[in-house]
Amino acid sequence: MSGHRARLAAALAVVLMMASGAAAAWELTKKGTVISYDRRSLMVDGRREIFFSGSIHYPRSPPDMWPDLIAKAKEGGLNVIESYVFWNIHEPEKGVLNFEGRYDMVKFFKMIQDNDMYAIVRIGPFIQAEWNHGGLPYWLREIPDIVFRTNNEPFKSHMEKFVNLIVKKLKDANLFASQGGPIILAQIENEYQHLEAAFKEEGTKYINWAAKMAEATSTGVPWIMCKQTKAPGEVIPTCNGRNCGDTWPGPINKTKPLLWTENWTAQYRVFGDPPSQRSAEDIAFAVARFFSVGGTMTNYYMYHGGTNFGRTASAFVMPKYYDEAPLDEFGLYKEPKWGHLRDLHQALKLCKKALLWGTMSTQPLGKQLEARVFEMKDQNVCVAFLSNHNTKDDVTLTFRGQPYFVPRHSISILADCKTVVFSTQHVNSQHNQRTFHFADQTVQNNVWQMYDEEKIPKYKQARIRTRKPEELYNLTKDKTDYVWYTSSFKLEADDMPFRRDIRPVLEVNSHGHASVAFVNNAFVGCGHGTKMNKAFMLQKPMDLKKGVNHIAVLASTLGMMDSGAYLEHREAGIDRVQITGLNAGTLDLTNNGWGHIVGLIGEQKEIYTEKGMGNVAWKPAVNDKPLTWYKRNFDMPSGDDPVVLDLSPMGKGMMFVNGEGIGRYWISYKHALGRPSQQLYHVPRSFLREKNNVLVLFEEEGGHPDAIMILTVKRDNICTFMSEKNPAHIKNWQREDSQITAKGGGDLKPQATLSCPPKKVIQQVVFASFGNPQGICGNYTFGNCHTPRAHEVAEKACVGQRTCTLPVSADAYGGDLKCPGTTATLAVQAKCSKRAPGAPGAPAAAAQ
Repeated sequence: MSGHRARLAAALAVVLMMASGAAAAWELTKKGTVISYDRRSLMVDGRREIFFSGSIHYPRSPPDMWPDLIAKAKEGGLNVIESYVFWNIHEPEKGVLNFEGRYDMVKFFKMIQDNDMYAIVRIGPFIQAEWNHGGLPYWLREIPDIVFRTNNEPFKSHMEKFVNLIVKKLKDANLFASQGGPIILAQIENEYQHLEAAFKEEGTKYINWAAKMAEATSTGVPWIMCKQTKAPGEVIPTCNGRNCGDTWPGPINKTKPLLWTENWTAQYRVFGDPPSQRSAEDIAFAVARFFSVGGTMTNYYMYHGGTNFGRTASAFVMPKYYDEAPLDEFGLYKEPKWGHLRDLHQALKLCKKALLWGTMSTQPLGKQLEARVFEMKDQNVCVAFLSNHNTKDDVTLTFRGQPYFVPRHSISILADCKTVVFSTQHVNSQHNQRTFHFADQTVQNNVWQMYDEEKIPKYKQARIRTRKPEELYNLTKDKTDYVWYTSSFKLEADDMPFRRDIRPVLEVNSHGHASVAFVNNAFVGCGHGTKMNKAFMLQKPMDLKKGVNHIAVLASTLGMMDSGAYLEHREAGIDRVQITGLNAGTLDLTNNGWGHIVGLIGEQKEIYTEKGMGNVAWKPAVNDKPLTWYKRNFDMPSGDDPVVLDLSPMGKGMMFVNGEGIGRYWISYKHALGRPSQQLYHVPRSFLREKNNVLVLFEEEGGHPDAIMILTVKRDNICTFMSEKNPAHIKNWQREDSQITAKGGGDLKPQATLSCPPKKVIQQVVFASFGNPQGICGNYTFGNCHTPRAHEVAEKACVGQRTCTLPVSADAYGGDLKCPGTTATLAVQAKCSKRAPGAPGAPAAAAQ
């Protein structure tokens, strides 16, 4: 529905309700909800609203995790869940559809509705998303004369067919808000603006066509385009980025609202990347800033990243996806990120009336200091955002005659232009630490078997033979990562190096992404590119012989590219091969004649499945063998904590459990800090059975499978780190008659709350200090102003309780506020564990 028609419908709804009373209103709304918009916000049945959304992608988590993820998102203050739609999993072959299991899109959106939340569906169908081929199915590349994402009739025809398929499927399930469903927005295309510049006039024609095509589907909800400032017609442009409140001026059309579709909660990571993160304080600052300049919707990308199972990740992207999100890869709360954003949402909801209807103004308060005010003077409603953009200095500024302490790089929210109810830099929520625990199943029946990928192939064994090496993607058609390239050549005695200190060197140039080379059946070495520079040269010394020599290179990819113009022309695999160091000079083998074998024997026989395992003869495993399949059986660890495999002793390859693809691993590729980018791999419990699970790995380079560990994951170390300067927790405030008041006249001094996961209690206080402690949860240290009494107070209040509350004040712990360097900060770390059977329950406690 266009914005104009939606606004007319909303107005008509109001008129009908006024004329016909409650019964008529029910008759009108039970059939659906009108979603419209103006410059201030999206509107639900004519009412402005603010939206806190989180990205949770249904294929990146098994369905049994969906209810818990959605419930935790709602608990975190979200009222919207967003997901892309993934064309290449839903139509892997032309006309062959799959909406089962993890791909059950309709079930996922219905589950969102069951939780009384809204939804955003980002159909694309190009989505990028660090997903293989940006979500486009491989078979599209083979459509004659196709050019992706431009004014190309073959592409537009297939794109329109798929968009209509998805819209129909969602309509048939009554999932659009206009039908009474949860979906309030739909997205067409994805971050097209830079491609529009590349395709010029043809790009502009395409994006205008895409908008008209989408609107013609008559979903009854607005359409959006992200990173598309000049979105055509009634389509709403939206922002993607880390700081949209400062980097994005908003839609050129001033009748459209400011919506933020991707607020990156961390940074997706690729093999070769060192650890990265984004703090809770920085995200909260960015959101508060966006709302302070008139934004009314933010979507956290990701709220839960999940796992790129199997071969679903794009080039070089790791299986774990946005593990630093508010809900980590395993669906556990990542604190304080989850809790700090929950508190921010509650604070902004207290300000909703002013944000949606108040008059906006800006008041400079000094260099990099300002107040942004939303005010309804006739109703005595006022909200102020006090901003300190200085990244080094805390300040005390004056606003409306009152002093306010505003830390560096922070925003304080004054819900009545007087009372600080939230500070982006002062975290009141608890922290936690993730720990991994050895499972006995690691050593129980730790017996491995192996299957060699048979003999290294030779040229004559290949059915596909060409003069030059063929491009890899055209060979694999995205059914496998692997292609063997083979060739043979003859040397005379005079061709060989005369000096013993000189050895011939094999040089294999490749478009990407990795390769393993053999000469005369002997392992020569490995090579690989990077995310930024996928092309590379494998350059290794080797031994040759007089007569016929055989070269075999197993080339592999780590997914297809997911972005950029002319995606259909991206290449991988061997490009040029030569041998240097010969007495006869350099021997160029590029045009020597090459054989190609697509995939592995083990893949073709599906030996990673229980049905296919009997197709080959397994034998006792030997370590450090390249191109080897390994398998073992194991039982599921007890309990319900998430299960991971520690693949530290391995090299590079693929992993399967009970036939399910867990993902690619690459331990041998170390980042700049000397460690692998990912060594722990999530195995969802829904993939497992109680007994006799089968773990299968294909190892390319060589490793020690018998040293692989089975672990479980916990977040049972909980912490607090708060100072006397923190405002009272947002839960202490309420709005009554448009005014901000303290609930029940409660204590408005800062208090720290520690809370264990369900069915667990605080077993031990590991650390406690008031004064100037330092560090992070799990690694706190005392400062020179440490007060020993803090441990005693914390133990008395917390041990044996699921939840406890501690004062944050020097008086409670005998702290000395005159101690040089004191920050008047309380740091506590506690350990949670399951209550012993028969132990009495205990209510939440508070220190006195």
